Amino acid sequence: MEIIFITSNKGKVKEAQKYFAPMGVKITQQEIEYPEIQAKELEEVVEFAIKWLKDKLNKPFFIDDSGLFIEALNGFPGVYSAYVFKTLGNEGILKLMEGVENRKAYFKSVIGYYDGEIHIFKGIVNGRIGYEKRGARGFGFDPIFIPEGFNKTFAEMTTEEKNKISHRGKALMSFSKWLKENLI
Repeated sequence: MEIIFITSNKGKVKEAQKYFAPMGVKITQQEIEYPEIQAKELEEVVEFAIKWLKDKLNKPFFIDDSGLFIEALNGFPGVYSAYVFKTLGNEGILKLMEGVENRKAYFKSVIGYYDGEIHIFKGIVNGRIGYEKRGARGFGFDPIFIPEGFNKTFAEMTTEEKNKISHRGKALMSFSKWLKENLI
């Protein structure tokens, strides 16, 4: 079985391949630009994108969208995480958090799979925003996010450490479990 992962991020593809290869599922990457609506929930963004993409592909495919939700900022940047990272970066978020005691935050990943129907899988990892950037691995907000139960940021973890506890890892695990139970 082959499933297309619509993404421009090769790292995400490698992560997904680790979950699906043991089941004999081949994950191939395809880069297709698609519109990202401005919505309140990641699920809405993913569902809109799948509906837009479904007539352009003739094989099962999936996409993912992730966001960082900061409690003290009422969930900001949330669904706007990619844009906020490009415009403000980690430095901008740290600036917004200056003097803020409540550092609680979570990363959420939503995977949408299309095989004639839309299937949604989610993963969340709770944690907090650090006071400075730390670490050189990962991408996005990884250098400022410290997952619950750890004293290091995602960017300070090895890829294997992060993947075991990450929001995307949890969503991929849920997706692979569903595939195993329903299709393979």
